Amino acid sequence: MGEWQPLAGPSRQVALEILLDGPLSRAELSRRVGLSPGSLTRLTKPMVESGLLVEVEGGPTDARVGRPSQPLDLDANAHHFVGIKLTGDSAIGVLTTLRADVLASVQRPISDPTPSAVADLVLDITDELAVQVPNGTAITGLGVSLGGRVANRSEVRWAPYLNWVDVPFGEILAAHTGVPIVVANDFTSLTEATHWFGAGRNSHRFVLLTIGAGVGYGLVVHNRIVDSPDITLGLVGHHPLIHDGPLCDRGHRGCAVSLLTVGAVTSQVAAALGRPVGYEEALDLAAKGDPAAREVIGRAGRAFGKLIAAAANFTTPELIVLGGEGVRLAEVAHDELLAGLHADRHPSAAELPMVLQPADFGEWARGAAVVAIQTFVLGVE
Repeated sequence: MGEWQPLAGPSRQVALEILLDGPLSRAELSRRVGLSPGSLTRLTKPMVESGLLVEVEGGPTDARVGRPSQPLDLDANAHHFVGIKLTGDSAIGVLTTLRADVLASVQRPISDPTPSAVADLVLDITDELAVQVPNGTAITGLGVSLGGRVANRSEVRWAPYLNWVDVPFGEILAAHTGVPIVVANDFTSLTEATHWFGAGRNSHRFVLLTIGAGVGYGLVVHNRIVDSPDITLGLVGHHPLIHDGPLCDRGHRGCAVSLLTVGAVTSQVAAALGRPVGYEEALDLAAKGDPAAREVIGRAGRAFGKLIAAAANFTTPELIVLGGEGVRLAEVAHDELLAGLHADRHPSAAELPMVLQPADFGEWARGAAVVAIQTFVLGVE
């Protein structure tokens, strides 16, 4: 298995500051990392010579020498990463820069869910994306994410959508590639991507809520994700929202899973219409005013608003980020969502800024790449 060779010491802190907020002047960088200008110059010189850092134009004039200063930025194309998100029936892969900009993507069906077959598929996708790296350089790392519990960034203890239990997936992959690998929970990966390179990057405290096959909740406080093995259990999915709502598979009435998942919405609209219906069709019908679809989608929208209110009331975030493949519900049932939100918030409570992420699985694959980027920059913690 390829070994991660992360940056270390002050070099790591310099690279991290520039990665997230660059370009930065040397004076600002010195202030942030607590180094004298001379020490900073000695530290960054080899990083510039290696191509990781670059000097850019456009800084303010340095009064001491009478010429414009040259801020330091990071060459995002100095390293490239592959991120792959595994669902129960497909693998979605992306190739990204060091700043998680997506350069290429690919999606393949999972016809055989056995670990060895999925590993072969992951490696095939990795090879397909790796040949698209500019200048033909090798990728720096591979991140793989999936729904379930992951230990030691390698062992899949439980992955319900693939019916895996205690699968050493990282080891299986490593037996056939020298690329450094990290395996992670998909929701944790998406939260980290939102934190470092997404809507939450400038927020010290934000909540991420997703709806799709399940319901996910993530929290970042003081620039760190609040992590726990229990995140993988989707506990927020069984938070009660509507007392007379439908039952979930565990017998909870009116919980988030029973109202907000793609499966719940489609089954309830289908029952109301008396025919099968897909998720996008259900939303389209509601948007066009179909009474049966509108009732189901409206109720789901109110429930979503109540879930947002609960998250906000308990954690007082600066920002709410909504995502997942079912997030279009927030647009179609916008008015109902706000009604549910305001019903469970104090009238004097601050308005909550809300941002919607793209609904495609590419965002989740990008999250897997971000976990690989973090491992490269920070090391394994």
